This record gives sequence, C-alpha cells and structure tokens, in this order.
Amino acid sequence: MTEEIIIAGFGGQGVLSMGKIIAYSGLMQGLEVSWMPSYGPEIRGGTANVTVILSDSRISSPILQKFSTAIILNQQSMDKFEPMVKPGGVLIYTPSTITRKPTRTDITIYPIKAIEEAAKINASKVANMFLLGAFMKIRPILDVEYVMEGIKHSVSERNWKYLPLNEKAIKAGMELVK
Repeated sequence: MTEEIIIAGFGGQGVLSMGKIIAYSGLMQGLEVSWMPSYGPEIRGGTANVTVILSDSRISSPILQKFSTAIILNQQSMDKFEPMVKPGGVLIYTPSTITRKPTRTDITIYPIKAIEEAAKINASKVANMFLLGAFMKIRPILDVEYVMEGIKHSVSERNWKYLPLNEKAIKAGMELVK
C-alpha cells in the first residue's frame, strides 16, 4: 500500500497542519512516511501545499509528479493539481472556494462543504479537520486514535483544549462523505 497525497490551498487554511497530522499518524501506525511542505514567504494568504506519502514499504523519493489523492482548498491549487491526480485517484475539495469545478471523469471527486460546516459550529479554524475526516473515510488508512495523537504532536500544548473540537470535526467530516 502506498498513498501519495497532495494537500493544497492558501496559507492559514491548515494545509501544512493537515499534512503534518497525517504524517505523524502514519508514523505511529508503523508506516513509512514522507512529509514535504512547500510555501512562499507570504505563508498567510499565499499559496501553500504539502506532499505526504504513506507506505507499508520503503519510500524511494518524496518528489512526485502524480498523486493518488488531492485535497484542494482553493482555485489556484485546483488548476495546478487536478491534472496531477492519477487515473483512478481521488480529489477532495471545498466547493465554496472553487470557481471552476473539477471536470475529470477518470477520478472520483468528492465536494466536501468543510468551510460551511465549520461555520455552523462557529469554528472556522477546524475546516481542515472536516476535510481530514472525509479523507479518512474515503481512504481508510489512518485510525482516529492515531490521528488524535498526531494532532497532539502537531499543535502546542496550550491548544490541546481544542482536541475535543478537532475530534468532533473529524468525525463530522467522515459523515459528509456521500
């Protein structure tokens, strides 16, 4: 099993955090992991993406041209990464931030209203956790308990008070998958 993931959007949307959580979770489950962030100097508001590879065998290179899963949070990223999803792969995206919907017919596409759902619980900062939950449901590689431990390793201790909210958002994100 090898899962090659690109997560992309604007800085401040939790793109890098989501990648880090997936990477930590994979490590704790005994998987081989690669985590490679990419962002400009204007991290908040600029474009950011992260490549995460999870595998049960050795990873030869962290650099990819094609991905099995893309999680997209803005139009720029959709334009760039939709063509890079392997045939038979998965594209998960937030429809409220996309003006041109994905058009490929050789991949499975999941619009997840993460931003709207986060707004409903007055917690816009956890929209990325809704997307993480959707990913976990679509690609059942990571266990929730390892993901929650991954969150603890990814955020400062002063933010641990938000762990229950993150877990709620992850589980709700799983439910959004149709």
